[in-house]
Amino acid sequence: MIPRDLTFVLGGARSGKSLHAEQLASESGFPVTYIATARVADAEFAARVAHHRERRPPHWQLREAPVDLAGAVTSIDAPDHCILIDCLTLWLANLLCPPDDTPLISDAHAQLLAFEAALVSARGRIIVVSNEIGLGVVPLGAATRLYVDELGRLNQRIAALSTQVTMMVAGLPLVLKTPGHT
Repeated sequence: MIPRDLTFVLGGARSGKSLHAEQLASESGFPVTYIATARVADAEFAARVAHHRERRPPHWQLREAPVDLAGAVTSIDAPDHCILIDCLTLWLANLLCPPDDTPLISDAHAQLLAFEAALVSARGRIIVVSNEIGLGVVPLGAATRLYVDELGRLNQRIAALSTQVTMMVAGLPLVLKTPGHT
């Protein structure tokens, strides 16, 4: 069995998590495919996406996967290849809160399970980015509480699968888990 090479990078908004993940991908020495999970809904968000795109090396491949993240990982994964997924936060929002004109994802739980299975069976290097949003007060609305709870559970499951976990705070990486240590 090939040991899993899964790095999980999480942190708050503007903590430096995406930049750190991009640096790890560049340092891997492997060809990189960037999987973007965002759905661009307005000009401000389009500018954020453009900023990320401008920062990435032009030779990196791009795959958009707003819903079928497991399918994207499975189709791209290969030994000596690096996949950077940015980010679980937006992907989960796509599953739980699709845009107004999009039908509700009926198999959200199946999508989550399929993604975890894709990570378990991956043969290449995978770097996953997510927000840590559960450090504040409990949200007032039921939908927001559901989202925060589900993201917290998802982050815990991905951290458990990961060989390395890093929390970004103010641009500084705090290593929470290293290979061989749980």
